Amino acid sequence: MTSTSTSLRQFRLPDVGEGLTEGEILQWLVAVGDTVTVNQPLCEIETAKAAVELPSPYAGTVTELLHAAGDMVEVGTPIITIDVGGSSAPSDAPSDPAAAEEAAPGGRTAVLVGYGPRSTEARRRPRRAGALPAAAPAPETDGVPLLPTAPDARTKPVRHGGLELGRQAEARALQEAAAPSEPVAPGRRGPRPLAKPPVRKYAKDCGVDLAEVLGTGPGGVITRADVDAFRTATPVPAGHEPAGTAGEQRIPIKGVRKHTAAAMVASAFTAPHVTEFLTVDVTRMMKLRRRLAERPEFTELKVSPLLFVAKAVLLAATRHPMVNSSWDEAAQEIVVHGQVNLGIAAATPRGLVVPNIKDAGRLSLPELATALGDLTETARAGRTPPADMTGGTITLTNVGVFGVDSGTPILNPGEAAILAFGAVREMPWVHKGKVRPRQVTTLALSFDHRIVDGELGSRFLADVGALLGDPGSALAF
Repeated sequence: MTSTSTSLRQFRLPDVGEGLTEGEILQWLVAVGDTVTVNQPLCEIETAKAAVELPSPYAGTVTELLHAAGDMVEVGTPIITIDVGGSSAPSDAPSDPAAAEEAAPGGRTAVLVGYGPRSTEARRRPRRAGALPAAAPAPETDGVPLLPTAPDARTKPVRHGGLELGRQAEARALQEAAAPSEPVAPGRRGPRPLAKPPVRKYAKDCGVDLAEVLGTGPGGVITRADVDAFRTATPVPAGHEPAGTAGEQRIPIKGVRKHTAAAMVASAFTAPHVTEFLTVDVTRMMKLRRRLAERPEFTELKVSPLLFVAKAVLLAATRHPMVNSSWDEAAQEIVVHGQVNLGIAAATPRGLVVPNIKDAGRLSLPELATALGDLTETARAGRTPPADMTGGTITLTNVGVFGVDSGTPILNPGEAAILAFGAVREMPWVHKGKVRPRQVTTLALSFDHRIVDGELGSRFLADVGALLGDPGSALAF
């Protein structure tokens, strides 16, 4: 069966529910020619916090992947074309077109994530006559023109920096074929190239004339990648060579690292940080750790020192609830949280993330050990659900796993305290009047001084230290 443009549907990158503005396509899970079903994962994208699989809103055959793995794509941009075989709606969408338009704003149908393509025709402001040459007609889907496909293997796109140069060449060929035979008169300006202000500045800094660049974005908008592709095929003008030294490497700031940088800057310059330190003899804790690891309920569970620190923080927070709070600037109120959502800072290949265990205070010690193991394993695999990345109330960071004794941690935005747990080392320590080798660690507590004053922070840290130095004191809490 031969497809027509009326059976082609494009899926736009949705907001997965965390204010996403752009995402990187990590990998495609389907290829051109594959048959897909509704809710089948199409690709994996990296948001500012985690990697997420996008399900298909349509059942049909994949006809085109509009972006490559590694591309940064803005929300709302088409990423894939699917031939639905004459069925324009997802299987779970209303059959009545009017009902479908009421199901979501802008004449869109609701899908599993975000909104599907518009069911109404897109309308644009009419251009002035003669402003642009008439372009050759191209198949359209839901008001969005399809990008031209390669007619044969000789025009197979060549990728550079995530952009399809072959597509640029085809776009240029189509423009030249549709261009008027008469040249533009001297002194007369052609149509202004479509590009966003940051792209215009980037092109200016690179010495690129946007009038010579073909845009591959929606509606012919010139993107940063288009500028890079033009520079690849064009000699760099004198004076615009990138500065740098031999062997220099440039790493784009995006995804998790970009989000973390913005959050840390905002936290450091919004909340007045105070950090206090406490060195603790944790020999008894380490002995208890060995005993618990042999108990049946801890079989196949990791009984780590972090488990005891987490439990101590949870117990101390019940005695000092103000530490488990946040500052509401808009309402000018302190919000004391009713439960502890314990955040654990985890180093991953994509950067630092802080998923949290919801209502961690209700968990028994074995349950807490299970939750810690699942959380860190999922975070390092980049599979943390977006819901687990929000709503944290207090955070732990284990710098001791790197052999570091202590530090001055920065608050996770929206929280009043963060505790850094240093390496446990055997050191000479005065115990019962004599110098003996003991297991010792250093704790560092940073807190928001608008909420937690010095006395409260000191009492909280002292309680955590007491619980780690003598785990039996937990019976008194």
